[in-house]
Amino acid sequence: MKKLLLFVISITLIACSGVKKTQEALNSGQYNLAMNKAIKNLRDNKTKKGHQKYVLLLEEAFEKHQQRELDKINFWRQDGNPVHLEKIYNSYTSLRNLQNQIKPLLPLPVYEQDRNAKFKFKDFNSAIVSTKEDLSNYLYNNAITLSKNAINKQEFREAYADFDYLLKINPGYKDAAIKMEEARVKGQDYIRVALYNATEQIIPERLEDALLDFNTYGINDFWTQYHANPIQNLHYDYEMALDFTNIFISPEQVTEKQLVKEKVVKDGFDYVLDKNGNVAKDSLGNDIKVDKFKTVRCEFYRFTQTKSAEIGAKVSFTDLKSNQVINSYPLSSGFVFDHVYANHRGDKRALEEDLIQLLAVKSVPFPSNEQMVYDAGEDLKQRLKEIVKKHRFN
Repeated sequence: MKKLLLFVISITLIACSGVKKTQEALNSGQYNLAMNKAIKNLRDNKTKKGHQKYVLLLEEAFEKHQQRELDKINFWRQDGNPVHLEKIYNSYTSLRNLQNQIKPLLPLPVYEQDRNAKFKFKDFNSAIVSTKEDLSNYLYNNAITLSKNAINKQEFREAYADFDYLLKINPGYKDAAIKMEEARVKGQDYIRVALYNATEQIIPERLEDALLDFNTYGINDFWTQYHANPIQNLHYDYEMALDFTNIFISPEQVTEKQLVKEKVVKDGFDYVLDKNGNVAKDSLGNDIKVDKFKTVRCEFYRFTQTKSAEIGAKVSFTDLKSNQVINSYPLSSGFVFDHVYANHRGDKRALEEDLIQLLAVKSVPFPSNEQMVYDAGEDLKQRLKEIVKKHRFN
C-alpha cells in the first residue's frame, strides 16, 4: 500500500510539473512551446480529467498565437517590402499546420463549463497559394539579378540559395533548375592540384595516385572542386601544391645481440639402492626413483633488421588571380621497417618460452626504397587529408 501511495504521488507531481511548465511557456509568450506540450499530452489521452488544464491552455495559447501571427503578417504586408514574403509564407504555412495538428483531437471537452474547447480555424490555402506565387516571383527575379550583376562567387552562391529554396516550395518553376545549375558552376572554387619533387628520390607512381585521389578524402565541401588532372580552358582560382622537399632512406642494417642462458633442468632419474645395493621398493612394491638434474647452457643470437624512411614536404595554397601564396603548411612522415629473428647454439631448454618462439622466425628480404617511400607516404596522405578538410578559401 505504501509503495502504491508513493507511486500515485510521484505520477501526480510529474503531471503537475508538466502543466506548470506549459503555463509558464504560455505566460512568457512561448505559444508554440505551450501548444506542443499540450497537444502531446492530449494526444495520449484527451478525455482524462487530469488533462483538463491542457485543454484550456491549448485553447488560450492557440488564440494568442494566431492573433500574434496575423498581426505580424498584417504589418509585413503594410510595409510592402518583398523581403517579408518568405516570412509571410512561412507564417501562413505554420498556422495551417498547427490547425492540422489540433483537428484530429477535436472535440476537446471542458467538463466544468459543459462545453467543447473553441478554436477559430481559418482557411489559409488561398493566402498560401497567393503568397507562394509572389514569393516565387521575387526569389526568381532576385536570383536572376544577383547572377547577372555578380562580381564575386559569393553572390552566385546567394543566387543559388534563392533558386534552391524556390524549387523546394515551387518545384518546376520556369527555368529555375537550369539557372540554379549555372549559378552553382559559377559559384564554385576550382583548385588545380600539383605535385612537385625537389628530392633525388623517385616518388612511386602509386603513391602519387593515392595522394592525388581526392575522391578518397571524404571532402564534403559543395563549393570547392579539386582537380588533379586540370581541365583544359577551365579558369582555376587556386593552386594547391604538394612539394616534396626531402626524402631520406637509411641503409639496411642488421644488428646482433647475444645472450647466454643457463638453467638447471631435469635430466632422467636414478634408482634408489638399499643397504645391500639392490633397488629399493616402496610400500606398494614399486621401484623408488629420484630425478636427476643438470645445468644446461645455450647461446642465443637475436638479430634485428631495420630500415627507415623519412619524408619532408609542404603543402601551399596560391591565389592564381594575385599569384600570392595564401597559406602554407609543413608536412612530415616516416616509416620504420623492423624485423626480429633469432638462432641459437647449445641446449635450447635453457631458454625462456618467448625466446624459443623467436627461433621459429627467419630473416626476410628488406623492402625496396620505393616500398619504403610508399609506406611513409600513407601517413602523409592522412595528414594532407586533414589539411585539405580544414582549409577554407573564403
